[in-house]
Amino acid sequence: MMDKKIRVLVAKAGLDGHDRGAKVVAATFRDAGFEVIYTGLRQTPEMIVDAAIQEDVNVIALSILSGAHMTVFPRVLKLMKKHEMDDVLLTGGGIMGEADIKKLMDMGTGKLYGPGSSLTEAVAYIKDWFKE
Repeated sequence: MMDKKIRVLVAKAGLDGHDRGAKVVAATFRDAGFEVIYTGLRQTPEMIVDAAIQEDVNVIALSILSGAHMTVFPRVLKLMKKHEMDDVLLTGGGIMGEADIKKLMDMGTGKLYGPGSSLTEAVAYIKDWFKE
């Protein structure tokens, strides 16, 4: 199964206009051998899930720096459940406190990353998740 490329949708949700980090993440994922689709700025949860379905991705990686993570991640999760996307990992990162990260992971997201997190660790996490 590892012969198949891991398809990752990197998405910027909401009004957050800062995409440098998302572009660095996308480039890191590409360099790790993933097939990367970058949505660009100001995507709604509906647009993100629709793109994930259309692109048949294995992973949705959300980047949120605006503080809207407690709204956006749950909405994306709800839409993923509605579309029976049980085999798609929702992960991501941004400016999030540990308590919020725990709440979101308890809701069903995969591992979430804050500022200064290791991109090598994120790549390894996705590869390990995909193997399972």
